[in-house]
Amino acid sequence: MTFDLILPFFRPIEHLLLSDTVSEIMINPDSSVWIEEDGQKVRLHRIRFEEGALGAGLEVIANRFGKKLDADSPIMNLRLPDGSRLAAIIPPVVNPRPLLTIRKFTSRKLTMEDLVAQGFITEKSAELLHDAVQRGDNTLISGGTGTGKTTLANILANSIPDEDRILIIEDTAELAIRKPHVISAEAQLDTHKSKVTFDDLLKAILRHRPDRIIIGEVRGAEARTLVDALNTGHKGMLATIHASSGGGAFRRLVNLALRGSAHQDETQIEREIHSSINQVVHLSREGRRRHVQEILECPSGEIGGSSMPRNS
Repeated sequence: MTFDLILPFFRPIEHLLLSDTVSEIMINPDSSVWIEEDGQKVRLHRIRFEEGALGAGLEVIANRFGKKLDADSPIMNLRLPDGSRLAAIIPPVVNPRPLLTIRKFTSRKLTMEDLVAQGFITEKSAELLHDAVQRGDNTLISGGTGTGKTTLANILANSIPDEDRILIIEDTAELAIRKPHVISAEAQLDTHKSKVTFDDLLKAILRHRPDRIIIGEVRGAEARTLVDALNTGHKGMLATIHASSGGGAFRRLVNLALRGSAHQDETQIEREIHSSINQVVHLSREGRRRHVQEILECPSGEIGGSSMPRNS
């Protein structure tokens, strides 16, 4: 893992960036520093940045990565060279100092066998999901923040046949899929150039003959475009979504798709989603333990009282 481009600006947290066990570094506007290590959040009292140093460093980093970070564009998200994610917000949105979060992907080398050994998923469920992804089912991974959605998506992608052309779309690249035919694209919302929204990117990528579409997180009007794509024959979709339950993931996808549908009936959108999504894998976190809480199968085309996905 290398952080050479940013280390000069982050000397007080250099040892945290280079650590193999620290998965998240959080610096709050009150200058407090927190980390997540082995699933537990801990405050580090002895780490401090000199006044103004963090903000100045973030501005330089933004310029080096072709991003814009100033009072007019105070929010920045970018992928670091090793694939980790840096997210920053500066005053006046937060005060009195910047907010910085760096998510390091210490779990990228994990396998499904590792997840079974950790109790994240049962062996039976692991086999079920492997078979589903391999045959091209459309799978939605739901859960709250920090439940392991990206980790599971990365590992499930290993079940995709090597000959398949995989197109990945994300706001900020987090997925690291180890397959021979992978194209990864990022939305561009905080650059000095023209904006490319998530929906713009999805519409464009569909013209490049994907065998598989992987969505980092469905969160906006792109849900309508995604549902259209799935209902016109695209298979093997893998996507994540924030939700509090498996059934809630379906409802959230319906609500997001409605935002991109000016004159479409909600019942019709529900029908389209239930006919295109094969299963939802819902993840939960209880203290330091993350695990697959439920796998819901959606009976294709069913709606109304019988359309609620079935628990596998």
